[in-house]
Amino acid sequence: MADITYIPTLKDGWCYLASVLDLHSKKIVGYSFSRSMTSELVIEALQNTCFSQKPQKGLILHTDLGLQYTSSEFTQYVQKHDIQQSFSQKGCPYDNACIESFHAILKKEEVYHTQYTDYRAANLAIFQFIEGWYNRNRIHSSIGYQTPQAIEDEIRKAA
Repeated sequence: MADITYIPTLKDGWCYLASVLDLHSKKIVGYSFSRSMTSELVIEALQNTCFSQKPQKGLILHTDLGLQYTSSEFTQYVQKHDIQQSFSQKGCPYDNACIESFHAILKKEEVYHTQYTDYRAANLAIFQFIEGWYNRNRIHSSIGYQTPQAIEDEIRKAA
């Protein structure tokens, strides 16, 4: 599942985080941070996902109907990598609830407690939150009070 959220900075204004969430482990498996909300932003997040996770052909990626996810560039990228696109129904925000929940957690636990001076400061803080806290240390009730990384490690051991 993938989506974009806004992160404010004092010097550079709004910046944008595109995130990709594994629905099974709740791990953020790919993301990209940028000063502009473009198709390249979401393609880079998906590229990072494919690099780190090496998904099998036929992966289903669910997004909303945002312009970045329906662009010809993004569509070409997913088709080239044998990824099947799934979209939320128009006017149905519940379809994207899991990734929206991650972005709400990010904002409640990190963004709302900090004023980022610029893009670089925000980028570093987002990286530290995702890689240092959310994926590796934050437990989730929906996955048996384990961390996303612990779930992924269990899956790799079983394979």
